[in-house]
Amino acid sequence: MIFFLEDDDNIRKLVCYALTKEGYNIEGFEKPSSFWKRMDDEIPQLILLDIMMPEEDGLSILQKLQTDRQYETIPVIMITAKNSEFDKATGLDLGADDYISKPFGMVEFISRVRAVLRRYEKTTNKSNIFKIGKLYVDFEKHIIKVSGEDTELSYKEYKLLSVLLEAEGKVIPRDELLQRVWGDYYEESRTLDVHIRKLRVKLKAAGVYIKTVKNIGYQLIGDTNE
Repeated sequence: MIFFLEDDDNIRKLVCYALTKEGYNIEGFEKPSSFWKRMDDEIPQLILLDIMMPEEDGLSILQKLQTDRQYETIPVIMITAKNSEFDKATGLDLGADDYISKPFGMVEFISRVRAVLRRYEKTTNKSNIFKIGKLYVDFEKHIIKVSGEDTELSYKEYKLLSVLLEAEGKVIPRDELLQRVWGDYYEESRTLDVHIRKLRVKLKAAGVYIKTVKNIGYQLIGDTNE
């Protein structure tokens, strides 16, 4: 199920019609209040979120989603008439998976919805278990432990960790990390550094396993003395 929060009736109906024709189940909401009420009944696979909304703006909604454990792993695409770098960077820094500016072509719009859902499915369908030093990750059960204690990660942090672990110690260039975690449409590289820093903090004693390779990218390697 896809939830679409958009106060413009024409845009909401058009997007719902187009995605329904493509085989997706989608439900549109005119106001944040009805959206939040519906979220109590069902957790969607994807949220399409406009910024300029009555009652509550989209960035505030995104922030609430990212700070609530039951919602933080839901991928979000921001949709807005605004097109400034500040708005784009702010939305992505808060955890949005993509950013689409109005007006948009429906073919590209559907393609980007597919891309975000595809990245989400690849991340959540993993079945490997990784044990590196103090770090234990079970992708199938979505369990992350450091020194035996459970660790909670946001969706973006979880994706970053999965990509670094899958590389098996190899250095991943910054551009590749951005593409694999945020997709082809992401341009702000500073957000990568912010998320890496947050991931290191949350991994506590295992945070030192994430190494910065100057002017190239990042790698994850355990401590050989452990």
